[in-house]
Amino acid sequence: MSDKVQIKNKTLSVKQCDITDTEIDAFVFYARNDLKLGSGFGNAIALRGGPTVRKELENLGPVNVTDAVITTAGGMKAKKIIHAVGPKFQEQDTVKKLKLTILNALKVAESNGVEKIAFPPMGSGFYGVPLDESAKITTETIAEYLKNGSEIKEVVICANDNRELKPLQEQLKKLSN
Repeated sequence: MSDKVQIKNKTLSVKQCDITDTEIDAFVFYARNDLKLGSGFGNAIALRGGPTVRKELENLGPVNVTDAVITTAGGMKAKKIIHAVGPKFQEQDTVKKLKLTILNALKVAESNGVEKIAFPPMGSGFYGVPLDESAKITTETIAEYLKNGSEIKEVVICANDNRELKPLQEQLKKLSN
């Protein structure tokens, strides 16, 4: 199965990795609307990034669902973190809000000169968006954005494990057909 597609000389790929330990311009964190760093990846960001990230977030929140803000990444390999507040599953207009969250994260990245960005499978996990739905919305929304002349050169969707990787690979394959 292909792990990479070219879209107008841009690259969209899927790989199994820890998004908080990826050397990249920026990665997207599916944030809470109060922008507090809770458990899971929020905890990893707090520990690996150090107090800088948390301090920056204190001056930015709370934000609305679909909004995205950017901070430095503190002591992590990435340079920046885009904190994108997406919907919880079964919230009204989940699909529409999830697409808008992804688009807003891409726009924030582009307006801050980010050329290489990593996304998680948006909304899956704690926020309850089914993995197949998340994979479809995430890959299709990013691909469409890249087709429209983005300055972003590379997007990597990071899967935690094989359970997340497989549906993302299947969606990438559909894009390449």
